[in-house]
Amino acid sequence: MITLRNIEKSYPVGPGRYYVLRRITTDIAEGEFVTIMGPSGAGKTTLLSILGMLDGAWEGEYYLMERPVHKMNLKQRAEIGKQTVGFVFQQYHLLDGLTVAENLDIPLSYRNIKASERQALVADALDRFHIVGKKDLFPSQLSGGQQQLVAVARAVIASPKLILADEPTGNLHSDQGREIMELFTKLNNEGTTIIQVTHSEANAAYSQRIIKLQDGWIVKD
Repeated sequence: MITLRNIEKSYPVGPGRYYVLRRITTDIAEGEFVTIMGPSGAGKTTLLSILGMLDGAWEGEYYLMERPVHKMNLKQRAEIGKQTVGFVFQQYHLLDGLTVAENLDIPLSYRNIKASERQALVADALDRFHIVGKKDLFPSQLSGGQQQLVAVARAVIASPKLILADEPTGNLHSDQGREIMELFTKLNNEGTTIIQVTHSEANAAYSQRIIKLQDGWIVKD
């Protein structure tokens, strides 16, 4: 599903360059559940942003479902991202001016789904994540844990082929965190490819494979 060849990300620093990622080369098959681990500053979140087509300034080759992302313009990347990827951000990235229900509807609005069907999917997600009572609230009215649940619900609502999750249980208590990881396992068993970044050994244990980054390099795969 994903092929990366010599992915590099760097910034100019004085006369030289500072590398965040160096020669990242790996393959991730459809249906895999992969964890990316490493110390702070290793490049984990940067790699996830490139995979999710949120970061366009990098070098190397990236194929997603055999399509050459590295040859696409920003509009084409955004389009394939909307159609393919569900993203759980560490900082939630909920839209402050929209209610919980409206935030959940956004990924569905990118697809060719009838309004009545979208309403049913939103209602189902609200129920599944036990946030029915929050549907008309705005993100600023929610706790960090509640915002995290909404962010996960938004990522999975449109049944994306690929879920990218950055510390998906970081602000949840242990029972909620376990529920999210079990949901990911269920989705993975149904064929969804999942790539998560985490410091949690417990969360990593749900995956089939661990890629370790250090100073921008893959040191273990």
